[in-house]
Amino acid sequence: MDLDYIISEAKKNGFTLAEPLDCNTLILRPEVRDMCSADKCHAYGRNWTCPPYCGTIDECREKISKYKKGVIVQTTGYLEDDFDIETMQETARKHSDNLKAISQKVKAQDPNALILGAGGCKICPKCTCPDKPCRAPELAFSSMEGYGMVVSEVCTANNVPYNHGRGTLTYTGCILFEDSGEEA
Repeated sequence: MDLDYIISEAKKNGFTLAEPLDCNTLILRPEVRDMCSADKCHAYGRNWTCPPYCGTIDECREKISKYKKGVIVQTTGYLEDDFDIETMQETARKHSDNLKAISQKVKAQDPNALILGAGGCKICPKCTCPDKPCRAPELAFSSMEGYGMVVSEVCTANNVPYNHGRGTLTYTGCILFEDSGEEA
C-alpha cells in the first residue's frame, strides 16, 4: 500500500479532498485534551474512542510515532445558510461513512493503519462505554482532536485548506500508515 493508492481510494470513496500528510507535523497538545474534558460534545467518558479511553497524550503520541506516511481527508458540505442544520448533519454522516468505507479498504491492506476522524466514533447508535466492551473495535476510530491535535494547525502545516470559504462546512480526518514502498 502506498500514498497514491490511499489518495485514489479516498477520492473514490466520497472525500472531497485527499492530500499527503507529513507525520512529523502531528503535534499532540494537552490543552486540546483539556477541552475534551469540558464535555461540550457529551462524549467524554461516554465513548470508547474519546478521552479518557482513547489513551493518554503520551500513549497517543507513542501510537502515532510509528507511522511514516499519512493522508489528510476532508468532506465538505455546502450550506444554504448559516442555520442549515440538515446539511451540517448530512455532511457529518457522510464524513463518517467515508471514513468507514476507506477504513475497511486500508485495514485490508495494512491492519495496523490508524484512522482518525472528526468527533467521537458514531458507528453504533449508542456506545456501550463505560459499561460493556466496544461492539466493533476493528471499525471504531478516534478523532484527531481526541488525540490532542489542533486540526487547523495540521491542515496549515500540510498546505491543505482548513476553511473552504463562506457557506461551507468541512470535516477532517487522517489515515496514518507505514509505507511499504509497493503498489497495492
